[in-house]
Amino acid sequence: MTKYTSVSTNTDEPSIRRPGFLEIDNIVKSYRTADGGEFVVLNGIDLTVGEDEYISVIGHSGCGKSTLLKIVAGLEKPTSGGVWLDGREVRKPGSDRMMVFQHYGLLPWLTVRENIRLAVDEVLENASRAEKISIVNEHLAMVNLNAAADKYPDEISGGMKQRVGIARALAIRPKMLLMDEPFGALDALTRGKLQRQVLDIWESHKQAVMMITHDVDEAIYMSDRIVLMTNGPAATIGEILEVPFEHPRDRAAMRESKEYYDLRNHALNFLDRYFTQDE
Repeated sequence: MTKYTSVSTNTDEPSIRRPGFLEIDNIVKSYRTADGGEFVVLNGIDLTVGEDEYISVIGHSGCGKSTLLKIVAGLEKPTSGGVWLDGREVRKPGSDRMMVFQHYGLLPWLTVRENIRLAVDEVLENASRAEKISIVNEHLAMVNLNAAADKYPDEISGGMKQRVGIARALAIRPKMLLMDEPFGALDALTRGKLQRQVLDIWESHKQAVMMITHDVDEAIYMSDRIVLMTNGPAATIGEILEVPFEHPRDRAAMRESKEYYDLRNHALNFLDRYFTQDE
């Protein structure tokens, strides 16, 4: 990856360079072991993501894909290398990157509306009360939750809870959406429906998305590119696959095409190959 010269002279501030939207530059993440050695989780990750691109990262458990997502989110620091978003180095969490977790992360004592409003109040503190109400209502409608707006999390289904998490993340208008297996806790029918709803939202309001998944079909259906990780430890990017289908997507039509099965088989063969090596 091309290197750029930092223009920041204050070491306490994130460095700034010519933007390539999201740039992950030679990330290494390692931990010290009890015997004084080093355990390398990620070893030299290079990736660039466009400002309206949907990327999926897939790999076996333990390959460091969630660690990579947390580094982009600013929740973990790399041992070496760096991450830049829209030209600014990522050193800590920020409202320009919002995370959607597998297990919802809702506050049980707040209603659906209040869970979304909490994020809006925290980040859009200069907005007027009327503007905040409008933003919350807009995002409730976006995820089809108007009827459940005044219910508490334990009164709604898992799919609805995840829609609240997505609405909360989008309501503060981040530059990038980060999703860590957002559909993994859902049953198959709910998962397919929510995948379509999320894709509808993204196709209408495109932004950069990085999604972690174990599901090859989900990655093909939703993504522009699929990042295939090698096994850990010292995992790296093995291949990046281009998904050849235009948006908006028709799942049934895709599954009737030769390109779909060629891509699916290629990804599965990659994962099987690394699974065999791990054995």
